[in-house]
Amino acid sequence: MPGTLYLIPSSLGDTPWANYLPAATRDIACQLGHFIVENAKTTRAELKRLGHPVPLREITLEQLPERLAAGDIERLLTPLLAGKDVGLMSEAGCPGVADPGALLVRRAHEYGITVRPLVGPSSLLLALMASGLDGQRFAFHGYIPAKEPERSRRIVELERDAHRLGQTQLFIEAPYRNDALFLALLAACRPDTRLCLATDLTLPSEMVATRTISGWQRTTAPALDRRPTVFLLLSAG
Repeated sequence: MPGTLYLIPSSLGDTPWANYLPAATRDIACQLGHFIVENAKTTRAELKRLGHPVPLREITLEQLPERLAAGDIERLLTPLLAGKDVGLMSEAGCPGVADPGALLVRRAHEYGITVRPLVGPSSLLLALMASGLDGQRFAFHGYIPAKEPERSRRIVELERDAHRLGQTQLFIEAPYRNDALFLALLAACRPDTRLCLATDLTLPSEMVATRTISGWQRTTAPALDRRPTVFLLLSAG
């Protein structure tokens, strides 16, 4: 019988595990000795935070290649096919969501390997929950272009889709470019479009605020630089 692939959410920042994980998720993670990870360094820090009982040097961490090829997937799944339980961990949040681990999970299903998603933080869902925007129809677009005029064109497209589909648009940016994206949103969007900023989710410095574009233009710009932020947009129609 093959082992089970456990999808283990990771912290969204440096905070005690009890603030973001149920005890049952932590207990399963601490029983595993083999992990497939997005980033070995951050996973070691996460396992240390969880108080994993096995010395870190004795835990197997297989890092996902940046470009995941078919041969890599087969190699990484070999322990599971041999009967070993394995944990899949993203650098932050839920593996398989905006994360290269999805291809590995897909192949695990093709082999008949049991896949168990565990409860833990997802910045996208937390942001959507707290935004007050449409939680029935939404789409996540990952990163949008960092340079102009492509960035502003993309913002206009997202705003148009939000209006046409009645759909909340979610996207992110590298934290050091948050301020530039925020200013681009104020310049490109209509005054009555609603924009939510969800910053430092689950951390003591957490900030979630939703305002119209005109409302944001009348307030002091929020401190977003180098703080992980989810941007959510919904057109008023």
